[in-house]
Amino acid sequence: MIQRKEVIRPMKAIRIFRRNIASAVKSIFRNFSLSIASIICTTITLTIVSLAILASANVNNFTKDLESTLTVIAYVDKDATEEEINIIKSKILEIRNIKSDELIFKDKETIRKETMEKSNENSTIYAIMNTLTEENNFLRPEFFISVKDVNNLEATAKSLKSIENIVEVQYSESVVEKMVPTFEVIKKVTIAIIVGLVCVTVFLICNTIKLTIFARKNEIDIMRLVGTSNFVIKLPFVIEGLFLGIIGSLIPIIVTIWGYIIAYDKLEGFFLTNFIKMIEPLPFTLYVSGILVLIGGLVGMFGSYFTVRRHLKI
Repeated sequence: MIQRKEVIRPMKAIRIFRRNIASAVKSIFRNFSLSIASIICTTITLTIVSLAILASANVNNFTKDLESTLTVIAYVDKDATEEEINIIKSKILEIRNIKSDELIFKDKETIRKETMEKSNENSTIYAIMNTLTEENNFLRPEFFISVKDVNNLEATAKSLKSIENIVEVQYSESVVEKMVPTFEVIKKVTIAIIVGLVCVTVFLICNTIKLTIFARKNEIDIMRLVGTSNFVIKLPFVIEGLFLGIIGSLIPIIVTIWGYIIAYDKLEGFFLTNFIKMIEPLPFTLYVSGILVLIGGLVGMFGSYFTVRRHLKI
């Protein structure tokens, strides 16, 4: 007898689930105009959400690339001894924003040889470098420093300047002062847009489900009278919201994949300028598409659940 119940319960659950899926689909077609309105609004909203995600991801990718390529050069006094250079190195490594594993030091002789390799043998620079010896080498040793956070670059530069025997610190101030803050603002704005649009989607689906509840009020009252559980009453509405959200995400997914691929090809992989490299379409657009389905489905499901809970008071 116990074994029979264990077999029946899963089968019963499957039947209930199938029945509720059918009920949700019927409800969508029964309230077709409302469902279409909700799907269209969800589609428009998720399309804008997709654009915001694409922009935000590319800006974030650019910022990371900038952080990885931006180098601070600290020039050391040309008369600094090897011991003093080692002290400078240890003090640089004490600065929190420094990537210790990417710290590079070049002495005067290394700089002289590299300059000669990059110069034409007939050039003046090559001739000057060729005359330098250990005694008359006027070049300054250099530390090439990578930072963890570009936003703290100015403070890091000040810390480097305060180290004894570092005579000059150079970095791309114009990039840091102008571009990084601008991109930070863009990231915050896109996040705010995404959150706002998701809230709009929730509102639209909630209203659709609310009207469906009112249309099926008598049916719900009968289900209550015969002792139907709260879960069984709520389930069709939750599934309906899930379907509306997923259907509403289909067109934004197509726009995301094909639109981004076309834009990437037309712009040759760069956005606005050759300085800002776009993320490659695959698998990036597939990840974004997955996020859109997830947002659409979850927003539809939870929006429906809380609407049913509030308006049915069950």
